Amino acid sequence: MARYEIHGGTPLNGTVTISGAKNAAVAILPAALLVRGTCRIENVPDISDVRILLDILEGMGAKVSRPEPGVVEIDSSGEIDTQPEDTLVKKMRASYYLMGALLGRYGKAHVALPGGCNFASRPIDQHIKGFEMLGADVDYTSNYVEMKPGEFGLQGSRINLDVVSVGATINIMIAAALIPGQTIIDNAAKEPHIVDLANFLNTMGARISGAGTDTVKIRGVESLHGGTYAIIPDQIEAGTYMAAVAATGGNVLVQNVIPKHMECITGKLQEMGVRIIPYDDAIRVQSTGKLRHTTVKTRPYPGFPTDMQAQICVCMSRASGYSRLTESVYETRFFGYCTELQSMGANIQINNKTATVIGVDKLYGANVAAHDLRAGAALVIAGLVAEGTTNVENIHFVERGYENLIGKLTALGAEIRRLED
Repeated sequence: MARYEIHGGTPLNGTVTISGAKNAAVAILPAALLVRGTCRIENVPDISDVRILLDILEGMGAKVSRPEPGVVEIDSSGEIDTQPEDTLVKKMRASYYLMGALLGRYGKAHVALPGGCNFASRPIDQHIKGFEMLGADVDYTSNYVEMKPGEFGLQGSRINLDVVSVGATINIMIAAALIPGQTIIDNAAKEPHIVDLANFLNTMGARISGAGTDTVKIRGVESLHGGTYAIIPDQIEAGTYMAAVAATGGNVLVQNVIPKHMECITGKLQEMGVRIIPYDDAIRVQSTGKLRHTTVKTRPYPGFPTDMQAQICVCMSRASGYSRLTESVYETRFFGYCTELQSMGANIQINNKTATVIGVDKLYGANVAAHDLRAGAALVIAGLVAEGTTNVENIHFVERGYENLIGKLTALGAEIRRLED
């Protein structure tokens, strides 16, 4: 068992460089299965989710290499197994993008249901709806999804999502890239990594327009060709370091970011009294003293991201007065990490979808456990703030989405190390 040991109380100072976006990488890598040729993908984060996904692709028959740090080359020109290995698929949530990739390329798939962080019920009914609207015959059980062409074959269609779903938007886009006719996704999600996926596919020869709006149009093409593409910086990793500076104090230049993607986060930190200076591809974050209380409601992009909810909660625990945090995407997301923060001295009261956070003078070191990826990041921030020593367990969740977390934090002056017990 591995854990993080953190000695808190030190402000963060210096420069941190943000890695490629996890949520873009785990969509783009499966989408490379559509390409009959070699894709060179740059700015790929070295995180456990990516490593698992590359193992899955290799097991399916793709040729995978890492010629240099941050670069992955995938050659899917050979035959690909349409039934990926169940054990690896069940280790991560984004493995469900294999469904769209296999349906698009082969018209069939047999994929186990995904695993990953278990912080809420996250059904894939909108994915299934999209596949069926594209003409697939879907057998959906509690263990797997199996698809084959329906009576009239696969054909582009107009798909109106019942709820805004990032995963369903991505999966339908991937599948429709090679399916004949035009597919239109209404009520589509608008997150930056959806735009990144569309740009990747278009670079390889797809015809996708409207990504980043609530209507995405995909005109199916006969084939995709190889090429080179660089993944965007990670919005949530950047936001996590920004929240860490806000909570601990200090002055950090966050490099390799797209400031436009960060506006929903920077706006709230500015409300709390943090000084934010945006540059072309960087943001300076400066503490100005005691944080002020605020109100946050998570929403789909361009609103405040649910994946930053836990991190901003730690900042609220150090702010003056009463802050209010409402979760509108995954309503049960509070219950894992808030109990851990309370054990460190945080004053958090939960009522259904809303947490009231009353600022305290100090947090105290404790033994805590991550329940999911972003909750684990929040507990690391809390440990950096706390007086004394904090041990964070279940760090495999954290390492799903943060590249070189120990190295980056240590370079900013944090006292943190990874221990194997």
